[in-house]
Amino acid sequence: MAFSKALMASILISLVILNLVESNTMVIWNTLEGSSSSPAPPKIDCDGECKRRCELSSRQNLCKRACGTCCDRCNCVPSGTSGNYDECPCYANMTTHGGRHKCP
Repeated sequence: MAFSKALMASILISLVILNLVESNTMVIWNTLEGSSSSPAPPKIDCDGECKRRCELSSRQNLCKRACGTCCDRCNCVPSGTSGNYDECPCYANMTTHGGRHKCP
């Protein structure tokens, strides 16, 4: 009887120790995974990029406002004053409710 109680106690203690070791391993593993991720790219100057993009627009205020929204969401503005959407797919894929390009 004493032997079975000692055996049960040792099994119980072993399970508790295994559980603690496993939980600590998961915490360390999650910490290591989080530290290996690459840092976010630096934020671009949306005001300057949109001023450049909209300089030939006949409605500069509207163009800059739309461009600024797109730039904030995508962190990129295609080169030139129009087109070149392939340089920034996020910018190119944003549409209005009517299905037209949102970004100038």
